[in-house]
Parts: sequence; C-alpha cells; structure tokens
Amino acid sequence: MNGNIENNSNKKKIITKYMILYELRNVTGNPFVHIFGVGMPIFMAILITRITISEISDSSVMTTVATSIFLGIGAMIPMATILMGYAVRQAQDYEKGIPERLQLFGIRNYVTICNRVISELLFMAAAFVLYFLAGILFMNLKAPVISGFVLYIVCMLFFSIMCFMLGHAIAALAKRFSLTYCIVMMVYFACMIFGGMMGISYENMPAAMQAVAKLLPVTYFSRDFYTIWTGETYNFVPMIQSYLFFGAVAGILLFIASRRKR
Repeated sequence: MNGNIENNSNKKKIITKYMILYELRNVTGNPFVHIFGVGMPIFMAILITRITISEISDSSVMTTVATSIFLGIGAMIPMATILMGYAVRQAQDYEKGIPERLQLFGIRNYVTICNRVISELLFMAAAFVLYFLAGILFMNLKAPVISGFVLYIVCMLFFSIMCFMLGHAIAALAKRFSLTYCIVMMVYFACMIFGGMMGISYENMPAAMQAVAKLLPVTYFSRDFYTIWTGETYNFVPMIQSYLFFGAVAGILLFIASRRKR
C-alpha cells in the first residue's frame, strides 16, 4: 500500500533531478549556445570596447563607455542560449517526434518544458558568470550600486522568459529545424542591430530604425542601463513599454501556436 502511494507521488512530480540533468546535458551538447551565447558575447564585448576606448584619453569616460558596452552586449546571452538555442533544439524534437515518444513513457509535454526551463536558466546563469568574470578581468568596468545590479538581473530574467516564450512559439509554428533556425537567427541579428550592438548607436540610426529600436528591450540595455547601474535617476516608462510590447508579441505567437496544435 505504502509502495503504491510512493510510486503515485513520484509519477506526479513535474520537476525532478534526473530530468533536469538530462535536459542540461542536452543544452550543453548544443554547439550553438556555446558559440553565440558564451564565446561571442565575451569576444564582442572585449573587441568593441578596445576599439572604442582606443580613441578616448579620459579614464572616467573610458570606464563609462566600457561599462555601457558590457551591459548592452550582455543581452546577447539570453537571446542566444534561450531564444536561439532552445528554439532550434525544440524544432529538432518536433521533427523527430520526440514529444510523442516521451508521452508513450508517461512524460507529458508540460513536464519536459518545465524541466527544460530550469536547465536553460542554469546554463544561462553559468554563461553570465563567465561573462562577468571576463568583464572584471579584461575590461575596466564601473562598480554598480546594489539596486542597479539587482535590477539588471531582474530585467535579464524577464527578458529571458520572453525569449523562451518567443522561441517556443517559433519552433511550434515552424516545426522544422531549418525554418526555425532561419527565423531565430534573423530575430537574433535584428535585435543586435536595432539594439546598438553592431556598431550603430541609437543616436546615429534613421528615424524609422529608432522607432523600431524603442520597441525592443535590448535597446535600453545598451543605451540607458548605465544610468540604472550607477544608481542615477531614470524614467522606466519607455523600458516597461518595450517589455510589454515584446511580451505581447511573444504571447500572441504562443497563443496562436497552442491553438494551431489543438
């Protein structure tokens, strides 16, 4: 009797250590996340900073510029590890019919998603640790106030959740690796361009590009977050509006994907 109760309770568990380790092993085995989510942000942050500060003589300005670049390029990590990495892997699973196979063994789709979310967040946290270590060792960064550091982590977390929603919706709608990879790569590089991570600052963009850039949270990481990082007064309304817009787009696509599947 007790054995049956324990078995039933184990079956009802949504999040388990073994599933998290399984999903984490799948995440670390994806070369895309290592290249675009770990190596590329570190390389670009160091390279762009060195090129930019080479023409600046004032040490305080150099620190400001280096910190602004560092905070902005950090947004590449959730875009690569979650938006691109998760979407591509999910599309591969759809192509191979893995969700249907797992359901044959009693593993529901929502169980896989919940454990996959945790594994993606763990990998992203490790990527951020490496990113911050590289910034401390190779870049002259401005020390943050506690509130600025906390807000940076919170904003990145919410942005990561939206990237997960968007990536899942794209994979569920496309259902093919090639098409999903093409779409998420376009979104990835579009966010980098409009977010000012490809050498074109927001102030130097045409009016049409600025209108699009205002709707993306990544713009505020690279343009304004230094103000928050150092504890200065900042108007959060435009940033919140960009989060609402980005979240609404991801939510609508996710709703369409769920209705289509149903």
